[in-house]
Formats: sequence, structure tokens, C-alpha cells
Amino acid sequence: MLSLAGVHAYYGHIHALQGIDLEVRAGEIVTLLGTNGAGKTTTLKTISGLLHPRSGNVLLEGHDVSHVASHKLVQRGVAHAPEGRRIFSRLTVLENLQMGGYTRTSAEVREDTVHVFDLFPRLKERASQRGGTLSGGEQQMLAIGRALMTRPRVLLLDEPSLGLSPILVQQIFRIIQEINSRGMTILLVEQNALQALAIARRGYVLQTGRVVLSGTSAELSRNEMVRRAYLGED
Repeated sequence: MLSLAGVHAYYGHIHALQGIDLEVRAGEIVTLLGTNGAGKTTTLKTISGLLHPRSGNVLLEGHDVSHVASHKLVQRGVAHAPEGRRIFSRLTVLENLQMGGYTRTSAEVREDTVHVFDLFPRLKERASQRGGTLSGGEQQMLAIGRALMTRPRVLLLDEPSLGLSPILVQQIFRIIQEINSRGMTILLVEQNALQALAIARRGYVLQTGRVVLSGTSAELSRNEMVRRAYLGED
């Protein structure tokens, strides 16, 4: 479904990604683990076309999309719910969702809105409320719902639990599992490694722009380095 092969990406002179190789198969949840600055968000930006690699390839269903514009990648089925939610605070919940469906027909937007409200009943209750007045958890639901309005084949989620209470974290991860159970392929960036490994099939550990470890979630959960660095064990 999605793969990166030898991807190098830069911010100016900063070599942010240094030969990233990874694969996400259809129907999987795959997680990227790593500390701040490891390259997780940059990897998602490179996949979604917000940053283009200087070398290497990003492949979507076998097609090289390394230098495809981000809005074209949306049309090809890549949706990105960024870190920090980035909702339109002055627009209502419904208007935010409609903005997410800008590439769809009016009939498709209406149909997809029903599906999002089915997945997030709280958003339906607040359909006419401005996005900026929502709680952190509700804003995260809206960010994910807006991404789903594009009818993606691959969903990129960047730190969906950031800043949320433990109860809301559990709720968001249950929703991610529900989305995946409906056939969605998901690449998840998440600092809550315990939760991420609990729902992902496989994972990659990034350090300073390189993949230093990969495996199934069970394998990573047993790895001594992962347990010390990301699961809080001595």
C-alpha cells in the first residue's frame, strides 16, 4: 500500500531524514516511535507531500509519489491529521468537515458527514458549534473526522493523544481501532508507545532521522531498548 525506500529529506541544510525505509501494508496499523526530533512528523510530511525528499522514493500502491503535490495526494487517497489538530477555529464543526470534503461532490460530502457523525456522536451534538470552543478531545475527533471526509485509503495520524486526559486517550485509541476495523490503513505517530503498540500490528523506531529498529508490536514490546526508552521500565 505505502512504502518509503531510502528517503532523505532536508529542512534547509538540516538533514532530517537519513535513508528511511518502511512499509505499511493494506489494512494495517503501523506505528512510528521515537523521541522529539527523531523524524516522525517529518516522515508523515514527506508522505503527504508537505515536504519532498531530496533522494529516495515514496511509493503509494506501487506508484512513485515522491514529488506529487499535497493536494494531489489527497485526491489519490492520502489523508493527514497533523500534530496540534489544526482545525479551523472560527468555523463550525460541520463547516470544518465540509472543508475536509472539498474534493468530493455535495452528495458525497453529505453521505460522508453522516458516517463521521456515526463514528463521533459528540461531533453531531456540536455540529453548529465553532471548532475553537471544543475541548481538546473533541478537537482531535474533529481533526480525524475532517481527514476521513476525503475518503482516504491511507490515514496518517500525528500524535492524536497529545495533551489529552487518560480517559480521552483511551477513547481516541478505541476510535482509531474502529476506523481500522472498517478497512482503513493507518500510519500512526505516537509518543504514548504503550498505547500505540497495543493497537498496531507493526512498528518502527526512529532516532535522528534513521530507522534503528523495526518489528511486530509484540517483538518491539519485548525489546529491552524499547522497554527502557519508551515504556518507562528500568
